Amino acid sequence: MEKYQCQVCETIITSEQVPTKCSCGSRNLEEYFMPKKELFAKFKDDLLKKEEDNPLHRSFLVEEIEEEEEVKKVLLRAFEDIQFIINRYLDMDKKLVKIIALWIIGTYFHKNFNTYPYLYLNAMRGSGKTRLLKLIAAMSWKGDVQNSMTEAVLFRTQGTLCIDEFERAGKRGSENLLELLNSAYKKGTTVKRMKKKKTPDGEEQVVESYLVYRPISIANITGIDNVLGDRCIKIIIEKSINEKKTRLLENVLESRISSIKENLKSISSIRCSLCNEVTPQNLLVEWNKYILEEEYTPIYTHTLPTLHTLTTLKQRFHSIKETTINGRDLELSFPLLIISMWIDGAMGLEGIFDESLDILHDISKNKKEEESIENLDISLYDYISQEIEVYYFISIQKITEGFRQFVQTNDEWLNNKWVGRALSRLKLTTDKRRLRRGIEVRLDYNKAKEKIKMFK
Repeated sequence: MEKYQCQVCETIITSEQVPTKCSCGSRNLEEYFMPKKELFAKFKDDLLKKEEDNPLHRSFLVEEIEEEEEVKKVLLRAFEDIQFIINRYLDMDKKLVKIIALWIIGTYFHKNFNTYPYLYLNAMRGSGKTRLLKLIAAMSWKGDVQNSMTEAVLFRTQGTLCIDEFERAGKRGSENLLELLNSAYKKGTTVKRMKKKKTPDGEEQVVESYLVYRPISIANITGIDNVLGDRCIKIIIEKSINEKKTRLLENVLESRISSIKENLKSISSIRCSLCNEVTPQNLLVEWNKYILEEEYTPIYTHTLPTLHTLTTLKQRFHSIKETTINGRDLELSFPLLIISMWIDGAMGLEGIFDESLDILHDISKNKKEEESIENLDISLYDYISQEIEVYYFISIQKITEGFRQFVQTNDEWLNNKWVGRALSRLKLTTDKRRLRRGIEVRLDYNKAKEKIKMFK
């Protein structure tokens, strides 16, 4: 249920669909965002109710807290509540639940990021992927679950899109949809369509542009192709044997879920109006300067979210740099790491950023391990890097035989022709000659050793 407010009589209307007009007759309706003071007062009231159970909340209520600290606390509350909801209904790895919670929070702020990762849920039948997808949709920004997708739905609608039974998207005729999905994780991609428009002189064709960038979660059993998978944070769900979990029926209309949505929706509107210094874009600029070892000015701010000192920012950038997260994985992880920075330190709770970084690092390492197994180009780097270095010419036939033993396959397509082209494409040869008995090459062992470091 969404809330809308009449701009004439200020009546608040709760409805599942966008209402056409107010009871006063006005059609000037806009989304309702809880006022800042009301939101913070509501949050404090919730904490007051818990004061007897947890006396630590008393100190928070009597302190004079700055506005950005209030917002961090609301974000922390949402972060914890989302985990509580998911852990109630599903038997999952608690670390992965934290990443899902960050992702759900980020859907309310995704427009401030240049890219936003897809969330891919992979599980066998009966593991709860559809249940999780429904919970994600219920708590995300304008979340909606779709079983049958078309490209028009992707670019003509807004909000968080949760696609179930994604196996159907791989069928013949879905090529355009897959092409759009390959680019919808990054801001700036548009789709253009022609539309008839009435004019005094008759009808004419005009161009309409649609943005496809939006938060997307995908769930299926069989897996997805490598190109789309490269844009995803993969979450594997195991089948539970916990009957308390499997017998529960999810209630997406419960008050805690409604409270999560209302608070995050209101916070996102506050953030857009107040945050003029510490934005994802600013942090991206600072990160690039840090990597290039350029001097940059510290970020001091009195708006959401606060990073108290330049030292703190440098320390966190250094922690990211110390991992092996890079390339596309860094691009996908960065938004979630920024969200964890916003939450970290709220109500004295430290370590959310460090824990999130460790989890994302593990996900990235697992992904690279899978790629190194599945991708023969990477396997070829690996094979040559482990061979004893020789400086004389080696026949393509001998390299092919050794490589086939290395990857343990007898597939006919993995032949001299494929290996020769792969060596040329990857530029792994320093010299080449053609003899009667076939082609021979000198291998660039050092290049293979350098390249394989990217995947290990």
